[in-house]
Amino acid sequence: MNIVLMGLPGAGKGTQAARIVQELQIPHISTGDMFRMAVSEETPLGLEAKKYMDQGQLVPDHVTVGIVRERLKKQDCSSGFLLDGFPRTVPQATALDEILAEMDRKLDFVIYIEVEQSELLRRLTGRRICRECGASFHVDFAPPEKEGVCDYCGGELYQRDDDQNETVAKRLKINLESLQELIRYYEPTNRLHRINGKQPIEKVTDDILSLIRGVSR
Repeated sequence: MNIVLMGLPGAGKGTQAARIVQELQIPHISTGDMFRMAVSEETPLGLEAKKYMDQGQLVPDHVTVGIVRERLKKQDCSSGFLLDGFPRTVPQATALDEILAEMDRKLDFVIYIEVEQSELLRRLTGRRICRECGASFHVDFAPPEKEGVCDYCGGELYQRDDDQNETVAKRLKINLESLQELIRYYEPTNRLHRINGKQPIEKVTDDILSLIRGVSR
């Protein structure tokens, strides 16, 4: 089962990815994990990626695609995989189709966890961090017992700069533009499936697994 998982920041991709791979017994492959593995194994592409990463630059597509190709050819992907964070652009999506064609395989599902932006803003801007011990809370989903005070050490809770409304809104806008291009690429292929990500976590998981099992029978 070869799956791409898509969604905007805050949609719950990480949570759902962990649940799906546990159920299907396939590897969860995130872009960050791929880069770290390639760098630690000191592959030529890993070393090239490291040069860009060390300078705080984006890794070019030809390097990223090469690392994806190497990763998908590893033995643990022989029964399938779940890709998270790749592809991010239409050229990357085209390259993924080409890689899979080389391996005589195909992409079975592109699962888009869909959540409206107002809800994503609420999820992403509600986080509060303790200045003393670094504990994390959420004003709606995991509030402290006393507002503004850490449950564990009594330290002051604060909102990080990158969790501020304006910053989060900009990040969502940038991500949405590239995501919409991917949706337009995948929709005509009948591989794209939208899942309501505003539901409880367990229901989102059930919907994804029901989709996969129903279509793959």
